[in-house]
Amino acid sequence: MGAITVFVADDSIFIREGVKAMLSRHHDLEIVGEAEDHDGLVTGAEAAAPNVVVSDIRMPPNFHREGIEACKLIRKRHPGTGIVILSQYDDPDYAISLLSEGAAGYAYLLKDRIAEGDQLARAIREVASGGSMLDPAVVSALISPVRRTGGLDAEDDALLEMVAEGKPIKAIAAATNSSPASVEGRVESLFVRLAEGVSAGTAGSLDRLKRIHNAIVSREEQGESLSRMLPTGVAERVRARGAHPGDSEQLNVTVLMSDIRGYSTISEHTDPSLLAQQLNRHRAEMNGAILSAGGTVMQYVGDAVMAVFGAPEPSCDHADRALVAAAAMHAAQSAVNVQWSAEGLEPFPLGIGLSSGDVAAALLGSEERLEYTVVGDAVNLCQRLQQFAADGEIVVSDVTWEQLTVKPEAEDLGEHLVKGRSTPVRPRRLASVNQPAARAVVTQETAS
Repeated sequence: MGAITVFVADDSIFIREGVKAMLSRHHDLEIVGEAEDHDGLVTGAEAAAPNVVVSDIRMPPNFHREGIEACKLIRKRHPGTGIVILSQYDDPDYAISLLSEGAAGYAYLLKDRIAEGDQLARAIREVASGGSMLDPAVVSALISPVRRTGGLDAEDDALLEMVAEGKPIKAIAAATNSSPASVEGRVESLFVRLAEGVSAGTAGSLDRLKRIHNAIVSREEQGESLSRMLPTGVAERVRARGAHPGDSEQLNVTVLMSDIRGYSTISEHTDPSLLAQQLNRHRAEMNGAILSAGGTVMQYVGDAVMAVFGAPEPSCDHADRALVAAAAMHAAQSAVNVQWSAEGLEPFPLGIGLSSGDVAAALLGSEERLEYTVVGDAVNLCQRLQQFAADGEIVVSDVTWEQLTVKPEAEDLGEHLVKGRSTPVRPRRLASVNQPAARAVVTQETAS
């Protein structure tokens, strides 16, 4: 695969040159153009057709949100273009504005931290393949509850607590037997009261409170931006339970990992922009199949998709659900492959592995990035097992096989000692799965 082409836009020549100098250290990144204002960005990107645009938020002519507006216009005309926004503002509403139509292919980074750990280069690679990335400082601003403050009566204190938990205005109105308009007025009044007494030197804190309020009020219309950045259900769990980085819990789960067979060869002969669009479509289809079966999409690693069933919320039928998802993923990718073949595009042959066992589920990270992950033998084994699955096949571990409520026809592969593991495993290979029958098992199991 050729270099990822990058177009840089910022009204400051010093920022542009700094970004170009940082990226020049990476042989897989190539600068193909630059601009200093909205119009220059739109026309320049149109001419250069870059894989990724790196842009400031505020640029001439009005220094408002020209960068975001220009990037959204570019994405509308060329959906496969990755976008990295560089900002000096960690206010969540800027990120919400950027991600309001979906996070895939977007990154939002703070300028004063882009050189840390090659964060900018990693963000460019992430969005080039349809992924997303959000600066940890912005994540913190989105999930950190408003600090409780003295001087409030019980009613105001309860309202503040619901706001801090991230509950939508309509949900608060239902809980308090009020109208949404009344709740919104009370919330705004509360934030104004909290800001009373602010000295002239710190008057900006009032604007900050209003920004947080506006972000919360618009959450229903714009979607949960944080939930787009963390796996399904994890953002709400963080808010509800006050989880902190490093906290972990032991869960019994089934891990799913899919991989595109021959991806390196496909990428070698496919235009990077087309490949990014294909990869984005593939991930969207896989994501839909996993979520529809009650799974949690954990991460995308190149052409691989990793998901878990039974986390963050425990479930007793996680193996059945994982099998339903795997069958749906094959069905969805098969349909897409037919469409791509008719358009002259390379199809994606897909193999899937499943493995069950105890894992530690935790929020892990550093100053550069926070992620929800599961750790344990089941994860490592799943990565090995998916290598046994050819296109259209599902390979399951012996533990997963035993946990399936209904066992489909399968080929016993015998004992194998996989790399990095001292205990042999006896996997089964499933050439096909009756998807409606498998889903019926899950439905019956859930009802009971």
